[in-house]
Amino acid sequence: MVAAATDNSPCAARSCGADASEAVRRLLQRAYDAVVRNTKAFKEAVAQTLTELAHRGVTLAPATVEDVIEKNISTVAERLGIQTRSAWRYFDAAALADRLAQSQSSYEESSSEKGVGQAPMPPIDNPELALVLAGVPDSLAQTGGDLYAVIINVAVNAWMAGHIHGEDGCTGCDGSRGPAGHDWEARMRTITELQPNITKWFDRDVWTRAVNDAGYTVARR
Repeated sequence: MVAAATDNSPCAARSCGADASEAVRRLLQRAYDAVVRNTKAFKEAVAQTLTELAHRGVTLAPATVEDVIEKNISTVAERLGIQTRSAWRYFDAAALADRLAQSQSSYEESSSEKGVGQAPMPPIDNPELALVLAGVPDSLAQTGGDLYAVIINVAVNAWMAGHIHGEDGCTGCDGSRGPAGHDWEARMRTITELQPNITKWFDRDVWTRAVNDAGYTVARR
């Protein structure tokens, strides 16, 4: 009988410990999220904020508003040293809607300057564009129709292709990058205001729920 090799090295132990700690952290975070989000106060706050945003002509996904409210309430509770349920007394849907509307406006303005966010399409005969487009049906076939995996694959490939093109083949791009262009840190702060919990979107179930909350579903015909 051949026994499986065992790695008793300190490095392996640290790796296992780190994995276990991360797993526990995620479970605790999900439990905390469930406690906050399953309350009447939270649901009313989301509804009120969405209504206030609509009055201002701003449309955001419910999942985005939920993230912002959860982050704000948690921050207030932590800074004041009070329980989460007590932090709701400081919640103001109108004030939050004003801030989100301003962030959205700032983001749109920063994207419109010098054509940022409106890069020209590459030539239709661009080989890399053809490769990205052709990869979609291949990915669908390989993943059994896993739309999340397909979108991640397309987004990453398009991101890399755009980065390479912008660095090496984009005429006139130099003026819109770095110190000569936009305040990059300010732009990142604006984006973070709209999406404070960035890592959650790498969770397939979270992404699917967000799609459903927005009124869409993906089903095979």
